[in-house]
Amino acid sequence: MKALIVNALGRGFDLEDVDIASPIGREVLVEVQASGLCHTDLLFAVGHEVSGVVAQVGPDVTQFLVGDHVVGSLVQSCGSCARCQSGRSFQCRHPEATLRQLGGAPRLSRHGTALFQGMGLGGFAERALIHQNQLALVPKDMPFAQAALLGSGVVTGAGAVLNIADVHAGDTVVIFGAGGVGLNAVSGARIAGASRIAVIDLQPKRLEAAKQFGATDVIDSTKADPVEAVRSLLPHGADHVFDFVAESRGGAGARHAGRGRRPLSRRRHQARGRPRREHFRCYRRTEVRPGRELWLDQLQEHIPMYAELYLQGRLNLDALVSKRIALRDVNDGSAALKSGSLNRVVMTSF
Repeated sequence: MKALIVNALGRGFDLEDVDIASPIGREVLVEVQASGLCHTDLLFAVGHEVSGVVAQVGPDVTQFLVGDHVVGSLVQSCGSCARCQSGRSFQCRHPEATLRQLGGAPRLSRHGTALFQGMGLGGFAERALIHQNQLALVPKDMPFAQAALLGSGVVTGAGAVLNIADVHAGDTVVIFGAGGVGLNAVSGARIAGASRIAVIDLQPKRLEAAKQFGATDVIDSTKADPVEAVRSLLPHGADHVFDFVAESRGGAGARHAGRGRRPLSRRRHQARGRPRREHFRCYRRTEVRPGRELWLDQLQEHIPMYAELYLQGRLNLDALVSKRIALRDVNDGSAALKSGSLNRVVMTSF
């Protein structure tokens, strides 16, 4: 099959012929129909946003049948360790259980040499061999390009709002960063019934996108101090502040959220970044990592739920798919994504 390979650090992708094994155990062979290219892939090149059709199942698979439409999740969890059993599969002690044993026949190989499969998914290929614990069933009328986004950006952004922060109707929300994850957080806040949704970013195009997704207020932090701007909108502070730029911009949102004598929020939720001293000015801090809001026993519940919200017209995924490309055009797609003008690039031709 054709697959994208990274042969050297910083070199970009090479389209090559790769051998893929038949499924064993609880592995599922997926005919890939769409694979999202997000900013994480610019750093780690993993191909973790994948949707497709089940082509073959291993003998121990119990949850999927040939012909099912599925979405991949980057959460690798064994499902049986103490943390998985207590609802913390994002902290699974044995994520390697979703992979093949060392010394055995590899899932992917090139000229007999095993290849690394990013996060157990490897969606930048015509087919992907994935453990059933990393898959969720979606309705067959769900478009593949939009479905591919469910397993990462949607569950991280909307999931942080709906499942971790538990935003209620009438709450006020501030969101730092209007990239793909931030826009999904806007959608989540709108679904939750937030009364005010203020979005802060550096790029006017992203702020315009935030309005399209349901933001009630947008703040260009190159033209106004975001703390003062938020306080003018919400004199008593926001109920929730979400920081989706902490990792990529050195905790900019985190510093703003904790700045001054009175914090902007009683609750602040950070995506991905590391704890910093400034965080402790806030009343409660929750660190949200991809998958933190999605554990194994809810994987098959939450992803289909978001799919239904999309099909009902309540979750905007169409506007996230900014550009569709072929597998061979991945390097051009990466360059376009780096410009910051696109929400998501999705491979739909393999």
